[in-house]
Amino acid sequence: MCDEDSNREAEAYYRRHGMTRRAFGKTGLGAALAMMLPWSARAQEVKESKVVVETPDGEADAYFVHPAKGRHPAVIMWPDIFGMRPAFRQMGRRLAESGYAVLVVNPYYRSTHAQLIPDEARVIDPDLRKAVWPRAKALAGTLSPATCVTDGRAFVRFLDRQPSVDTGKRIGVVGYCMTGSYTFRLAADMPERIGAGASFHGGGLVTDGEDSPHRLVPEMKAGFLIAIAQNDDERDPGAKTALRTAFDSAELPAEIEVYEGTLHGWCPPDSAVYNREQAERAWGRLQALFARNLS
Repeated sequence: MCDEDSNREAEAYYRRHGMTRRAFGKTGLGAALAMMLPWSARAQEVKESKVVVETPDGEADAYFVHPAKGRHPAVIMWPDIFGMRPAFRQMGRRLAESGYAVLVVNPYYRSTHAQLIPDEARVIDPDLRKAVWPRAKALAGTLSPATCVTDGRAFVRFLDRQPSVDTGKRIGVVGYCMTGSYTFRLAADMPERIGAGASFHGGGLVTDGEDSPHRLVPEMKAGFLIAIAQNDDERDPGAKTALRTAFDSAELPAEIEVYEGTLHGWCPPDSAVYNREQAERAWGRLQALFARNLS
């Protein structure tokens, strides 16, 4: 499916729901998402910009946000299968307000710089999901463990050149859904640079393949947070045990938990299955992870 086809399906979705592309401005949507995420009185002033990162395969577009003053630990945030959109920019900004220089990346830059989920869509409900799913699945199929690593190295190089990044501190990596496994692969590829990894409702962390992410744990030097959706655990109850064994055998700290009452995709605030209470608890555990491993 080409971008034009995807756009037509999205437009059809808007018409069915009585919306237009101008129905909600970007500022309005950002404000709506921000209202869903608790604000901290200790939030730092931040600077944000759209950036381009040179990679071996081209130019990756990304959103870079960091505290307005000082140098800080860096974080790479990979979005879920639906890619870059306001919900992830808002989460990146929130993390930056806590004292991190955050790069939220478009994993599909080789194929498109367009968003799959338009800014006007406040929730990825079943109709919108159905409209964009074929394109999302096709784009996800263009990625591989190799592209994850080459992209990740390029993102680290970019961050290490930024005045707002404290290169004396290690980097954190965060992934959602299909990109939960990316945190494992980059942490194993760059063990001296990656200090913390977090996977939220990550898929494919434990497989039968020789390149299964859980088999990479011995190559890491990072602490981890693995937040598992309850229905994902029900489908593969042995995964958490295999992960626990892998981290314990490598003598690496890892918090591995099934979050009660959650469905796959519960963390982003624009998800149709967003669980605010559990997402906030997982966010708090992410903050604790970074405080321990990136400070």
